[in-house]
Amino acid sequence: MAGNDLGSLLGGLLGGSGGQGASSGGGNILGALLGALMGGAGGSQAGGSQAGGSQAGGSNPLGGLLDMLTKSGLADQAQSWIGTGDNQAVSGAQIAEAVPDEALQKAAAQAGVSPQEAADQIAQALPAAVDKLSPEGQLPTGSLEDIIRAQKF
Repeated sequence: MAGNDLGSLLGGLLGGSGGQGASSGGGNILGALLGALMGGAGGSQAGGSQAGGSQAGGSNPLGGLLDMLTKSGLADQAQSWIGTGDNQAVSGAQIAEAVPDEALQKAAAQAGVSPQEAADQIAQALPAAVDKLSPEGQLPTGSLEDIIRAQKF
């Protein structure tokens, strides 16, 4: 349920509300992944520090996801999305390696795609989503839903 709500909000944030383009699908798959991480998939499969990072955000699993990416060697990329410079790209393979299999499979099933396709879509959508959610050069605090809604004018 949370994944669908997050997907709608992220799709709107990424400009996907007007059509059925890739950005809308990206928002939906990101929402499904973040919903899976909120549901505890990150905690059951990932190490304690990753689960702690996810839970430390409460209803904001984005910080936990970025923590997972950082611990998987993608710190420069993740920081580039938060910072005010150009966003560095990541590959679907890098996303698949960084995210717990259980969470990726759950997100893929919810989106109706293969786990590899889900990872590829996440890799495409995540940099822009994080960039838009961190306009001041740092991740805002609060629930993810509130943060996304605050971005809409």
